[in-house]
Amino acid sequence: MTDRIDRRSFLAKSAVAGAGIAAGGVLAACGSSSSGSTTSTTASGGSTGTHPNGISSATPKRGGTLNFGVDAEEKGFSPTQGTFDEVGIMYARTVFDTVMILDANGMPQPNLAESVTSDSAGTVWTITMRPNLKFHNGAVCDAAAVAANFVAHQHSLLTGPALTPLQSVVVTSPTVVTITMKTPWVPFNYYLCGGIGSQFAFIAEPTWLATGSQTNPIGTGPFIFQEWVPNSHFTATRNPNYWRSGMPYLDTITYKPIPDTQQLLASLNSGAVDIIHTSDATDTASMRSDTSLALIDDSKNVAGEPDMGCIQLNLRKAPFNNLKLRQAAAYATSSAQYVQVIDQGVTETSNGVFVQGSPYYLSSNGYPAFNLSKAQQLVSEVKAAGGSVAFALGHTPDPEGAKIGEYLQQILNQAGMEVTLTPILQDSIINVALTGNFQALTWRQFGAVNPDLNYIFWTPTNALTPGFAINMAGNTDPAMQTALIQGRQSSDKTSQVAAYQQVNRLLSQDIPYVWYSRVVWSIGAQPKVQNFNNPSTPAGNKAYGQIGGAVWPQQIWLS
Repeated sequence: MTDRIDRRSFLAKSAVAGAGIAAGGVLAACGSSSSGSTTSTTASGGSTGTHPNGISSATPKRGGTLNFGVDAEEKGFSPTQGTFDEVGIMYARTVFDTVMILDANGMPQPNLAESVTSDSAGTVWTITMRPNLKFHNGAVCDAAAVAANFVAHQHSLLTGPALTPLQSVVVTSPTVVTITMKTPWVPFNYYLCGGIGSQFAFIAEPTWLATGSQTNPIGTGPFIFQEWVPNSHFTATRNPNYWRSGMPYLDTITYKPIPDTQQLLASLNSGAVDIIHTSDATDTASMRSDTSLALIDDSKNVAGEPDMGCIQLNLRKAPFNNLKLRQAAAYATSSAQYVQVIDQGVTETSNGVFVQGSPYYLSSNGYPAFNLSKAQQLVSEVKAAGGSVAFALGHTPDPEGAKIGEYLQQILNQAGMEVTLTPILQDSIINVALTGNFQALTWRQFGAVNPDLNYIFWTPTNALTPGFAINMAGNTDPAMQTALIQGRQSSDKTSQVAAYQQVNRLLSQDIPYVWYSRVVWSIGAQPKVQNFNNPSTPAGNKAYGQIGGAVWPQQIWLS
């Protein structure tokens, strides 16, 4: 099961089966030769039984208010200051627009931009903006505005690390901005689609962005900010001057953060909210059995790689600076058992960051298979050498988070470890991870259309900053950097596949993460909620629907 915590970041997600962090943008992508959707070529998402699937061909009706139950609260709206998780992406999609958008095949297409092109090496990128775009306050959204956004992100502690390859950002005409890289960055256009790991794709009005405000956002998006009461609701109203003709259809959209998974589902069933997203397997199983609901999930169709559930280990401090103890933790953890006991069979087992169907997946990647005797032997060896086997496992204090923490404590104690559970509030867990003040955390992360979107979390260069490390596990294996650079700079698909298969092997060798399940995201809705999984590109083609718990709000209407 994957619970939620305070996934406040475009970086990661952590929680007892899932929460997030922040550092860059989405892990979705937008095209070039480097990749498309690796696991699916459809945008419908997975669904079961006879549920309506969030796609409607009927004529949309205008008006009405949609109440959207979300699994956490955000810390704010600023793309440079906030830490967007799946909730942050939903908030951002409501008031901002992205430079590009993924089509139904997981490939990037222009959105705010009229076109995005690069030279053959992926070193010089040209963004041509659509003419006559306006922000909610009437200011012009042109090349200068886009350039101002990129420069602001370069100076951001949160989003700047994702943009270190940028050498220059130059406005070459009123509608054209040219971005030159220090070295080739072939999958850069994937970042322009916006999401966890690439929130710099959301273009904000520059004057507002410069204030550093976390509220009253000003964008070009389908809805205009009205009110935000943290931990209660965020409400936005229809943008009457939206640049996409006819959209949006709703008069008002209100998001209601409901971190408790049982309450989230109960709110949907009672009609207190009209639609929810969840990565909780219990919620997904319940909704699958209720065919009165519209339901989609990404169990079968996913853009690239899904989120993965794991224990994130801190390699910078005892006891997990000892590889032998990390190996013991991996040997002690049965993904097959976890999926049945915690996730009720809703999810799938995991041996690494990539799943079957991905070109980067390896059935034999070197990751330790479950072997309790081997785990016990390794723990005994660590003790005999004078090493510590005691540690604190951080988890969220909600019922599901506690359940997962207790399960992991039990199985690791069986191996001879001494595990103390440490509840960490949803609002704090991300800072705990970023600042390195942990030994082990239950975690959820790494969903990405293109694996380069995880570069910031895996590069050793982001593991070395004292007091704030975006490579939160602190893995400094130099071979990882070599593989990541190969994946980023190569335009040859064979070379890319080889690079990320090597990443797969290295993660299995270094064990910064103990894998326990592949996350499944679900969207459930009352029947009156139409078209929540049927976005389109500005050119009128199908765009990719639900990715990591986030959908696009502009095409939704109420029957």
